Amino acid sequence: MNNRLILSLVVGAILLFTLNDTVFILDETQQAIVTQFGKPVGEQRTTPGMNFKIPFIQKTQFFDKRFLEWDGDKNQVPTKDKKFIFVDTYARWQITNPLQFFIRLRDERSAQSRLDDILDGETRNAIASHDLLDLVRSSNRDPEVTEDFMEEIEVLEDIAVGRAAIEKIVLEKANQRCLDLGVRILDFRFKRMNYVDEVRDRVYDRMISERNRIADQFRSEGQGEARVIEGNKERDLALIQSEAYQKAEEIRGRADAEASDIYAEVYNRNRQSIDLYRFLRSMEAFEKSLDENTSLIISSDSELFGYFKKLN
Repeated sequence: MNNRLILSLVVGAILLFTLNDTVFILDETQQAIVTQFGKPVGEQRTTPGMNFKIPFIQKTQFFDKRFLEWDGDKNQVPTKDKKFIFVDTYARWQITNPLQFFIRLRDERSAQSRLDDILDGETRNAIASHDLLDLVRSSNRDPEVTEDFMEEIEVLEDIAVGRAAIEKIVLEKANQRCLDLGVRILDFRFKRMNYVDEVRDRVYDRMISERNRIADQFRSEGQGEARVIEGNKERDLALIQSEAYQKAEEIRGRADAEASDIYAEVYNRNRQSIDLYRFLRSMEAFEKSLDENTSLIISSDSELFGYFKKLN
C-alpha cells in the first residue's frame, strides 16, 4: 500500500512537472518564440493567453512588447561649420518581430549595443552635415525687440533645415538600418547640446562683451536724460525764484508806499502827531543801531541826544 502511494505521488509529480513545462502563459506586455535545441521553431507568439510547447525539448524565449528606452552617450561632434559641440540624445524603440529579433540580436543587451552603433553613427553624420544654427533652432522667427537700439543687435539668421527636421532624418535613416533586426525606432530626440569647454568660454566672453556694450549704451542714454532733467529743473527753479522775488518786491513796494502814505497823513495832522512820528522813527533807528556791544557817539544838537537828555 505504501509503495502504491509513493508511486502515485511520483507519477503525479512527473505529470505536474510535464504539464507545467508544456504550458506557458503570455500577458499583455510579453511576446515569445519557442526554440528547440537553440533554434526557433514554429510561429512567434504575440497574443496574450495560454500557449503550448513540447516539454523538456523546447524552451520559451520571452521578449518585452512595450516601448523601450535608449539613452545615448554624450559625444563630442564637429558641425559642418567646424564648431565642436557635446551632444546628448535619447530614443524610444520596440521589438516588432520577436523571431527576427532572436535570430539577429538574441536579447535586449545586444539590441542596445547595436542601437548604440546605429543611432550614434547617424547622429554624427547628421551633425557633420549641418551648421550649428540648424541644430539649435527649429524654425525661423522674428526676435522680440523691446528697445529701438536693439533692432541691430537682436538679428537672427534664417535656417535652412532646423533641429526637428534633422531629428527626423536621423530617425528615418536609423530605421532603414533596423529593417532586418526585428525592431523599430519610434522616436529620436536631441536631449541636450552644448559647446565644448574652450568654445563655450569664448562664447560666454562674447556674450558678456555684448551685454556690457548694451549696458554702457543704456548708461550713456540715462546720463543724457539725467542732464536734461537737471537742466530743466535748474531753469524752472530759477524762473520760480525770479517770479517769487519779483512778486515779493512788488508787495514790499506797495507796503512801503502804503506805510509812507499813512505816515504822511498822520504827520500832517497836528504838532503832537509830528512829534510822536519823529519820536517813533528815532526809537526805531535807535533799536536797529544799538546793542550790548555798541558804543554811540552823537552830537549835542541831534534828536537822539535830546531824547537821552530828557530821560535823565
